[in-house]
Amino acid sequence: MRAVVVERLMDPSELRVSEVDVPPLRPGTLELEVRAAGCNFSDILMAKGEYQVKPAFPFVPGAEVAGVVSAVGEGVEGFNVGDRVLSSPGLGGFAERVVVPTFGTFKLPDGMSFEEGASLPVVYPTSYMALVFRADLQPGEDLLVHAAAGGVGIAALQIGRALGARVIATAGGAEKLEVARQNGADDTIDYREEDFVERVMALTDGKGADVIYDSVGGDTFDKSLKCIAWNGRLLVIGFASGTIPSVKANRILLKNIAVTGLNWGGHAVNEPHKITQTLQALFDLHAAGEIRPVIYKTYPLEQLSDALAALGGRRTYGKVIVAP
Repeated sequence: MRAVVVERLMDPSELRVSEVDVPPLRPGTLELEVRAAGCNFSDILMAKGEYQVKPAFPFVPGAEVAGVVSAVGEGVEGFNVGDRVLSSPGLGGFAERVVVPTFGTFKLPDGMSFEEGASLPVVYPTSYMALVFRADLQPGEDLLVHAAAGGVGIAALQIGRALGARVIATAGGAEKLEVARQNGADDTIDYREEDFVERVMALTDGKGADVIYDSVGGDTFDKSLKCIAWNGRLLVIGFASGTIPSVKANRILLKNIAVTGLNWGGHAVNEPHKITQTLQALFDLHAAGEIRPVIYKTYPLEQLSDALAALGGRRTYGKVIVAP
């Protein structure tokens, strides 16, 4: 089969398609014919050896897929050949076929395309769990979403709107601000042109944001502490800036705030029941028209390096998809 293989530490621009064997089908697993695979910033970091998860070489990257079940492993119940499914295997998605565990694999709801399905397994559960379980976002609260036109950002906008929050979005440039507005932002801030701290304080009449969703880190995290409300919750989602920030505990104390992280992948080990609960909630929101993945572009497998370059260069919005 055709697949993109990382054989050593490498820049994503070096990624190429190779011919490899189809992974063996093991008990409790499914073989999928991949119709769409979602690209994530973690794919870039993993190839370069800069991600917290460091697979042994060689490996096929690609953490989220949607496709058709082509074979069913021993002991599997509830799935049949021909089923349309989505899955978050962690690795293996950038290939024509992938073998996935049944845990974390779900049948695609009617009306959900393969591209939408491949956009769902990572960014939407991340945003849902962060806003619902970690921040306990309430109707009427002010939610500030950074990098709001990215994959997790758009998911946070849509879910925040569905939860009844007033949503403020930061992004860079007119096009991305318009994407944010179309996906639930009540107010938008171009962080390239104005100080988001000052604007957030003005929009909230000096109160600050009740919940801040930060997938950027670095200076964005530091400045967020200046515009968070009393009893606010600052969500640590990731570090797209490349800089992991730190905070002095007195700043947490003075405003009575919580700085809380969200590790979606860790739930498979620590709270597996929440994965099924979260995906079902997202399927319900999709059926109700409250969430809808935004696809920037779908690339062929041979252009994975171009897809990741666009993603890493912050030229994209929503989800970047690869279709083997």
